[in-house]
Amino acid sequence: MTASATSAATSSASAEALSVTVLGLGPMGRALTGAFLDAGVRTTVWNRTPGREGDLVGRGAVLAGSAEEAVAASALTVICLVNYDATDSVLRQPAVTDALKGRTLVNLSADVPERARDTGRWAGEHGIGYLDGAIMTPTPSIGTPAGVFLHSGPEPLYAEHRPLLDALGGVHTHLGEDIGRAAAYDVALLDIFWTSMTGYVHALELARAEGIKARELAPFAAGIGAILPPLFEEWAEDVDGGSYSGEGNPLTSAVSTMSHVVHAAEAHGLDASVMRAAEALALRAVDRGYGADGFTRVTQVLTRR
Repeated sequence: MTASATSAATSSASAEALSVTVLGLGPMGRALTGAFLDAGVRTTVWNRTPGREGDLVGRGAVLAGSAEEAVAASALTVICLVNYDATDSVLRQPAVTDALKGRTLVNLSADVPERARDTGRWAGEHGIGYLDGAIMTPTPSIGTPAGVFLHSGPEPLYAEHRPLLDALGGVHTHLGEDIGRAAAYDVALLDIFWTSMTGYVHALELARAEGIKARELAPFAAGIGAILPPLFEEWAEDVDGGSYSGEGNPLTSAVSTMSHVVHAAEAHGLDASVMRAAEALALRAVDRGYGADGFTRVTQVLTRR
């Protein structure tokens, strides 16, 4: 190879290393693309539904004519779609799979851990480097210090592509080699979020039924929220240590307060099924002789053992 050819090849490899492809231009995909562009990364984009790339192209994104063309443009592809049914419909097309061979795919879509592991197996079978990930913060946080990203998969692959991932801002944490670990964290943390928010909207409606406006309750709800972080730490110690301490608030007392919520809600004709479900779990633990223990003992009645 001549010196000029070697220089051209080196230049091409360098350009590819400083480039990324983003598949999926929903709200989160657009936010990811914007962060890459703001960081000066050459970004190729493609979306299943044309027309969402508008202002991104104006900001410098390169619009690919097909998914395989997009993948071929970069050593690293980031995909962010609604779930793994959607990602499979794109990635497992033969032409796209072929284009991905020898490259790295980072999947920031949301789904369950086993789907992540299945995608990891598929990637390995086709010579594709694969990292799975989860985004734990909303779209406005992307590209800022407030973003939180979780990653799992081969550590050397993560280390190789970490400089480009850092362009997304925020805090990036590699959780280990198990491909499904980021998704496992994701579903556990979403469990906290959605059960909490379901409780909050139910509380707002219960308050409204009693003549209390949502904005009147909100400051006191924030007070409840403020006591949770120390409890998260304390209860985690209880569960990992197996102590299930009920000092100060045994399950029998918890059941009593839950029943107050159920009765008040149903007196107003409100659906109290969420609190009834929580009450039923606590009662199951009490029935097994754990009434003097803390609420963490409920972890022991959630599985069929």
